[in-house]
Amino acid sequence: MIFTPCVNGSRWPFRYRLLLVMKLAILLTVAFTWHAVAESKAQKVTLKAQNTTLREVLREIQRQHGYSFLFRGDQIADVRITAQLKQVDLADAMHLILDKHGLTWSLDEGIITITNKRSRAMTRTGLLQQRVVSGKVSDEHGNPLEGVTVTVRGTPLAVSSDAAGDYRIAIPDEATALVFDILGYQSAEVAIAGQTTISVSLQPAMSDLDEVVVVGYGTMQRKDLTGSIIQVRPDRIANENPRTVQDILRGTPGLNVGFSPSAKGGGSLQIRGQRSVYTDGNHNSPLLVLDGMFFYGELSEINPDDIEQIDVLKDASAAAVYGSKAANGVIIISTKRGKPGKPVVNFTANLGATGPSNFRKRWDPDAYMQHRQDWLTKNTYGVNPETGTYEAYQTGVFADQPGFFMRPDQLPSAISLDSWRAYSTNDPGESDLSIWARRLGFQGNALQNFLDGKVVDWTDRTFRTGLDQDYNASVSGASERTNYYFSMGYLRNEGAVVSDNYRAIRANMKVNSNVTDWFEIGANVNFQDRSDGNVDIDMDQTMRNSPYADYADELGNPLQFPLSAEFSQRGYNYDFQRQFLELDKGYTVFNTIVQAKVKLPFNIVYSFNASPRYQFFYDRYFMSADLPGSDPKTRGANREQAKRFDWSLNNTLSWEHTFAEKHRFNVTLVQEAEQLRYWQERIEARNILPSDALGFHGVGFGNKEESNYSSNDTHETADALMARLFYSYDDRYMLTATIRRDGYSAFGSTDPYGIFPSLAGAWTFSNEAFFQKWKPIMSTGKLRVSYGRNGNRSLSSPYLALANLYRGAGRMQGYIDASGQLQLYRYLMMDRLANPNLQWEKTAAWNFGLDFGFLNDRISGTLEYYHMQTRDMIMGQRLPTFSGFSSITTNLGQVNNSGVELALNTRNIARENFQWSTTLGFSYNKNRIKHLYYDYEDVVDADGHVIGRRERDDITNGWFIGQSINTIWDYRVTGIWQTHEVEEAAKYGQRPGDPKVANNYTADDVVNADGSITHVYNDLDKEFLGETVAPYHWSLRNEFVLWKELTFSFQIYSYMGHKSLSGNYLNNDDDGGRMQYALANLPEKEYWTPDNPTNKFGRIEASGPVGAAAAQKLYNRSFIRLDNISAGYTLPQQWTSMYNLNRVKVFGAVRNTATWAQEWIYGDPETGGWASRTFTFGLNVTF
Repeated sequence: MIFTPCVNGSRWPFRYRLLLVMKLAILLTVAFTWHAVAESKAQKVTLKAQNTTLREVLREIQRQHGYSFLFRGDQIADVRITAQLKQVDLADAMHLILDKHGLTWSLDEGIITITNKRSRAMTRTGLLQQRVVSGKVSDEHGNPLEGVTVTVRGTPLAVSSDAAGDYRIAIPDEATALVFDILGYQSAEVAIAGQTTISVSLQPAMSDLDEVVVVGYGTMQRKDLTGSIIQVRPDRIANENPRTVQDILRGTPGLNVGFSPSAKGGGSLQIRGQRSVYTDGNHNSPLLVLDGMFFYGELSEINPDDIEQIDVLKDASAAAVYGSKAANGVIIISTKRGKPGKPVVNFTANLGATGPSNFRKRWDPDAYMQHRQDWLTKNTYGVNPETGTYEAYQTGVFADQPGFFMRPDQLPSAISLDSWRAYSTNDPGESDLSIWARRLGFQGNALQNFLDGKVVDWTDRTFRTGLDQDYNASVSGASERTNYYFSMGYLRNEGAVVSDNYRAIRANMKVNSNVTDWFEIGANVNFQDRSDGNVDIDMDQTMRNSPYADYADELGNPLQFPLSAEFSQRGYNYDFQRQFLELDKGYTVFNTIVQAKVKLPFNIVYSFNASPRYQFFYDRYFMSADLPGSDPKTRGANREQAKRFDWSLNNTLSWEHTFAEKHRFNVTLVQEAEQLRYWQERIEARNILPSDALGFHGVGFGNKEESNYSSNDTHETADALMARLFYSYDDRYMLTATIRRDGYSAFGSTDPYGIFPSLAGAWTFSNEAFFQKWKPIMSTGKLRVSYGRNGNRSLSSPYLALANLYRGAGRMQGYIDASGQLQLYRYLMMDRLANPNLQWEKTAAWNFGLDFGFLNDRISGTLEYYHMQTRDMIMGQRLPTFSGFSSITTNLGQVNNSGVELALNTRNIARENFQWSTTLGFSYNKNRIKHLYYDYEDVVDADGHVIGRRERDDITNGWFIGQSINTIWDYRVTGIWQTHEVEEAAKYGQRPGDPKVANNYTADDVVNADGSITHVYNDLDKEFLGETVAPYHWSLRNEFVLWKELTFSFQIYSYMGHKSLSGNYLNNDDDGGRMQYALANLPEKEYWTPDNPTNKFGRIEASGPVGAAAAQKLYNRSFIRLDNISAGYTLPQQWTSMYNLNRVKVFGAVRNTATWAQEWIYGDPETGGWASRTFTFGLNVTF
């Protein structure tokens, strides 16, 4: 089987100015669009073959025109051909070569498929005994399929579907079923059962075509892979309306995708865990590649609707071609191209409703009053001398006033209402409720609102049901020589929080053209303009307001302070503050890829690719001094703008050849260069006089002494050389060898270059002769092993190797001159020592993989094990004060990282009107710190003798030799002191309701003169309690075709095995006086009381022992999230064709449907705070 995808490339004369880039992009786009509608000169074939195999003949045609070939059928490739052609049209040449041998051919998306002809002759007698069945054949998206072979089962009778997917076949009366078959799709068999109309939807069958995977500077078939690569195709989740690239990738084995509840969405990305203790500058994030070029922007710039496929390169061998920045894996995004045939117009509209989920709700008014009562009662508890029980109102000023804070209509029978009223001095005729409320701290407007029953739902003032709108339109197509894809998208999301809004306009223009048989040129221009900021609401302060505070005055105008002047802390009202603030913030981005490819003699292909990217950022923020009570010296306007201009280019030579039909070679050589430039200026104008009426347009009127000015410019350069060799013997043994040399300007001048080699091999044992007897059971079997070393250059600053200059803390210093006068001057200081030896952080990795398939790949998947060692980590090392410097950036330490991954795909049921498939992903990852600073200390025994040496830990950063980077080292809370443990709790300076904290090291406890023990808590009592990052991840996706064109799917993912510390259980409610002075409303929660002797939560204002007063409690953060439920229905073709519509599909989805957490109760277990849930309805129309 011959299948050789071409490597796209380009040639583009780069210029440093954006104007020239835009001109060139527009010129190319116009030229290519004109070329797309112009007629092309027919392709010609010239060859001479004498008793040559069809395989070699087609290789010659492939060399001339670049088409890939597939043989469908036994021994077709070995058919002997004798032909002599000179400048014959491709179509005529194919007929001349194939017809006499009973073969036929078809061309689809640049792939020519060779098959045996089927007999379609039918006798006159047969016709008299036959009837006609017709229908339509479509793909999984409802698009018509041309060239599908429709066969009457058990007979040679067959026809093919036309361009509209329609077929019509005469069948004998005894016919029982039709078989639908086309290369690249699963065959379908449908019972006739008297039907005269049978329409089917075929599902892709990658085992026929072999999945084409992007591997960096080229593509390969999955069967040829030697590295660990997983492919994600967005069309599988089209019903879910993925808003971001992260939504597409979520659930991929070995890939951790963060969750963001914001209107913008997104989230962090990490492949195979954290490799380094250095975390600045996205140091542990994967490299992004867009259409073959480094991508420097945010993933939000890429419209998910434009993505064709995403390939995730996980092991060192697969990523080694990128060397630089590839230590954390690579994510390659390939955008859509046009397909041969008439132009296709596609429009999708999505509307969604987003609301909050998994957030901590606040007390309702009744529970709020009960909590406040309990909070004031907290300090009255003690042992009742008469009963010996631990009760309220036993200590302090309230010992003789039982029930002082209790609601009057809930007093126990032992307390009369008159005696209760007599506890305080009351106004004449004052109601019982008013007395109670005043005792709870109510006064002013809060007291009156309580008595009037007037409440405000501040949660409702914080959250909302936001409207999401996402519209995308595209036009695509391809002629014999030109391929084009144009798209435009508009996204406007309102988040679940009232201040959270996001808007983006995205456009993409992609054109490729075969100018001649040997020269190809293309361009991809991506544009985005987005708003990227809001005047954020302080969610906690807003929801903290008392429900009995006021939101607005009598006229409906928002009040500055919800509480009246009687309170020292009067609350927060976002809607009032918002009137005196203005923000205008966003980005404008142009990302361009220009490509050229030249076919040279001897099957050598030269490619040139260039990718300039321009980004403009602006941030304008105004804080009006008209805000009542504000100080003009702290109010004003900020204006910041930044420009970024990056470019990268590469020159590529590739050569592919097959010797003796079994020895296949592919050689790739790459030269690459990059430059990244950034300019930023910021003005913070304060005390704008005589007026700030111009807002951020009047920063020039700010007081110069009270204003600040700053700038930041960076310049980075990089270059690289790469060579890769791929060899395959008889599709059984594969070898890939790569070496890359990278240079980067941010490293020290001594050695800015790094060399990154890799070697990988694979054995497809299922293609061995001895294995053929097992093929009916295990249809695919392949072992892979790879070793490679990659580098990491992601730094917080490109100048870490240099000394850092900054303005002295006092701004001015001086001296006394000869005349005795004080002379002042400004000065700069250095705080970081330069390091000319700073070099690449390097990761060496082994990967072992098994690709498997059972029952004709009905069950298929991969199993991987990997082990990585990251050395020479980028670390900031503190220096002693006498050195004159605070720190130096250097290469130190080692972290080991290993794990296991499983990806499993099953086709559970495949029937005419019901199909069910499942995708399961599982991954386990752990890392351990092997070395840090190589700073050793003596280990001594109980007698003080040195018995060894050990490397010192970094307690300040929480890094410990032999432990995970994310380990938790702290006190262990073992429970809560109960009422019968009053005396024991007192030994620790505590009381019932306080936490018990393990005192692991007792040798330093102090024995007092009276024999009592003072327990000492310090680092010696701390334990390793777990780690904050989940070691286990799994995902499960089920897809169903329920009835003809009705589809349904759901996806679950889970993070398990990680822990988190939280002090919420201590119920320290007053934090800063918010309970005492502001009547704060806090999140609903459980707390300890004698009547609720829980062992999970402390009393109100609980405290740990001396030395560990704020000891946090350990919680299991494991969770399972039902991430998405979606359904879609494609309207019948007979309905849509009446309106000249090719396809109409409606779909809906619920994102973040439900979450189950094992222990975590403080909001969403993944974000640690709140999350959002979105209901989406969409419509897709194809013309």
